[in-house]
Amino acid sequence: MARRENSEINAGSMADIAFLLLIFFLVTTTMDVDSGIARKLPEKTDEKPEVIIKEKNVLDIVVNRNNQLLVENEFVEVTDIKRLAMNFIDNGGGLSTAKDGKPAEPCDYCNGAKDPASSDHPTKAIISLQSDRGTTYGMYVSIQNEIEGAYNELRNKLALSKYKRSYKDLLDDYKDNGSESLKEKIDFLKDSYPQIISEPEPIK
Repeated sequence: MARRENSEINAGSMADIAFLLLIFFLVTTTMDVDSGIARKLPEKTDEKPEVIIKEKNVLDIVVNRNNQLLVENEFVEVTDIKRLAMNFIDNGGGLSTAKDGKPAEPCDYCNGAKDPASSDHPTKAIISLQSDRGTTYGMYVSIQNEIEGAYNELRNKLALSKYKRSYKDLLDDYKDNGSESLKEKIDFLKDSYPQIISEPEPIK
């Protein structure tokens, strides 16, 4: 009787298939990238100049561990932040900050209520955002987006009034060609409504 030989499996083709599958998954798999909030931090300095800030020039926003919002000790919704911030920043109820020896002047481009109990000038308006250690990241980002939206809308209104173009269009054009004249316009809008946000230590 003939002796049967043990058949062997050719593993060479299996290795090729495994390699191709590995390449396929490496090419098609997306990698999660951590994203954050763009913020320009102040430069470190040894000097600590004493700065006197009027209470009316600070808009207090507090969010607790339950994601409840207080603006000037009144409960509000996230969707109210943008409107309240714009009214505060654009109030124009006083004088600007004197620079380079020039006298302080009233805001001639502000369209606010000029309430003497609110901010004097956009260059003096400070938004203070204090969160709790239990505040969710999503809530914190939503508030930041509303504040950012307030500044952008105010700059957009001024851009349309002065240059007949939106702030976003000016930014897009500057990214495309980097014109010096466009940079001057953008800098003027940013200086007119400087983004001044204070973030105290989170509540424990």
